[in-house]
Amino acid sequence: MSKDSCDGCGRTVTVSGGIANIWSFGTDAGTVGTAMTLELDDGTSHLLCYPCIEAIPDYPTAEDIERLERVDDETSRLGALSD
Repeated sequence: MSKDSCDGCGRTVTVSGGIANIWSFGTDAGTVGTAMTLELDDGTSHLLCYPCIEAIPDYPTAEDIERLERVDDETSRLGALSD
């Protein structure tokens, strides 16, 4: 698995798939990791950890991703709207 950081809160995340899972022979392929890349309706894509995915609204925008902040190891939230 490769390591990267969440586009929302900056947590270090692992992304499943790719060359790191070549020896798994399909066992847990694509199911082990702490983040997913989401493609939004506005055409942007973002690598988000699962706590950030839980914090975003049903139809998120890039502005929602920018507002994400880490609360603790298991929780993220949307920060205040900037003017």
